[in-house]
Amino acid sequence: MEKTDAGYVMPASAIHNPVCKAAESNALYIQQPPQTDNRAHPETRLMSELFYNAVPNATRVAPPLPEPRQYPSEKPSRVYLFGTCVVDLFYPEAGMDAIHLLEREGIRVEYPQGQSCCGQPAYTSGYTEQARTVARSQLALFAGDYPVVVPSGSCAGMLREHYADLFKDEPETLKQVQALAARTYELAEFLLFVCKVQLKDSGEPVKVALHTSCSARREMNTHLHGRELLAQLSNVERVNHDHESECCGFGGTFSVRMPDISGAMVADKTQALKDSGAHKVLSADCGCLMNINGALEKQKEALRGQHLASFLWQRTGGAQ
Repeated sequence: MEKTDAGYVMPASAIHNPVCKAAESNALYIQQPPQTDNRAHPETRLMSELFYNAVPNATRVAPPLPEPRQYPSEKPSRVYLFGTCVVDLFYPEAGMDAIHLLEREGIRVEYPQGQSCCGQPAYTSGYTEQARTVARSQLALFAGDYPVVVPSGSCAGMLREHYADLFKDEPETLKQVQALAARTYELAEFLLFVCKVQLKDSGEPVKVALHTSCSARREMNTHLHGRELLAQLSNVERVNHDHESECCGFGGTFSVRMPDISGAMVADKTQALKDSGAHKVLSADCGCLMNINGALEKQKEALRGQHLASFLWQRTGGAQ
């Protein structure tokens, strides 16, 4: 930005700068352009010239909401389970309980043994080529034309929302990715809208707090699905904790790259969970559980988190 006798001016090269464009769209201060051009540098443009014909609210309109997802009228006879690497390594009981819940609905569960990570840690860290390699290997394992159920909203979101970005320059692979996205479901979503489960609570009265990972909330609406399932359990009271929508500080590789910030965030999260009066913490994402439970253990607190699948299985008589 330069000040001249004619007013403040912006170099032409800066017109496409995102910050400049945002300022242009807001157009808070608009004045009539001058009648004469007495500038020493004609390659520059007056701010008033840039803004004179701007529409102040042009970029303030929210994008249209996506169409509601259409669910099959009948549940399938067979599904894949994408177990996720965190479930496989740290919470295998959550994966087994997810299988039990699906099998109780009369569904055969296939678990391809070669599956690994969805590629999200590499993707969100900027390692696109490495993420593409991991994603490509997963595509080959889930080639059958039946649903892929994922006990993690963030990993399901990676398959459904971000694989398309990884393969946008490979038309044939993109078709496979789009087909996979259309048949990918987070576990709670699948139980609720495809299986249409009606849960019968067989446990003692308990208060629970539900934590949902950031990406699962934004991309899969997992917090809403979890709430609806818990509402079917007559002896379960779901309590809201302060700043319920805030991140727990895990964020995949974020907790490794920014440990101090991550530690402060999980300290806030665990304090809010303790203050809620909940007897148990539930989440549909094991990365968050690992972070929250680790912090609670370090604080020597008795409160602990459990995967939603394990809780539902136990509350409905599955553990007996």
